[in-house]
Amino acid sequence: MTKRLSVSRGRPRRPAAVVRALTVPDLVVLGLLAERPMYGYEVVAELDRRQSGDWANVSRPQVYYSLDKLVRLGLLRPATDAEPAAGPERRVLTTTATGRARLGDALERDDWTTGRDRPAFLTWMALSWLARPGVFEAHLRRRRAFLGQEIAREEETRRAVDAEVGHPYHEAVWMLTLMIDQLKIEARWIERVLREAGRRAPAKRPAAQVGRRQALRRGT
Repeated sequence: MTKRLSVSRGRPRRPAAVVRALTVPDLVVLGLLAERPMYGYEVVAELDRRQSGDWANVSRPQVYYSLDKLVRLGLLRPATDAEPAAGPERRVLTTTATGRARLGDALERDDWTTGRDRPAFLTWMALSWLARPGVFEAHLRRRRAFLGQEIAREEETRRAVDAEVGHPYHEAVWMLTLMIDQLKIEARWIERVLREAGRRAPAKRPAAQVGRRQALRRGT
């Protein structure tokens, strides 16, 4: 039986399983090379310049793995007449029309908009009632200091991006604005928790106790 393809704006869309075969590093590399052809080492340098660690977890080995994979899939192609046997760091590569189409398909996935991060700090907060005396407040102050450093770093990056882009209506500006606002909101929340830390107390009606009382009432 022939598989049915979903249709979007009058054109067939590839099955989700095919689109999902591309990883986040694959998509980041495809997007960067859609801007202009680059050597593999230029891709690594450009991702570093754009501080990609703040918005995508892409390591140097992942870049070169993705370059080889995307060439094999026909989503990238050499932009020059370099030797076919040359590695990705020695070839100027560019995104093909098929690569742009696959990238466009991937960017239509719903999961981009429905995921939530699980920061390690929230895990620590959930377990912090078991910490030794003084650790809770000390770690909150460390977090506050870290947030201050990150805010200063992102604001410096924002100034550099403003100078490069020249207007406020660009995805890099919007991304940095979001990150700075999130950091500032957390910093204000840390201040509030520090003020309230002395009043910390256990739950008055733990769920387990409530469940036991309800079970006892049902048994009477």
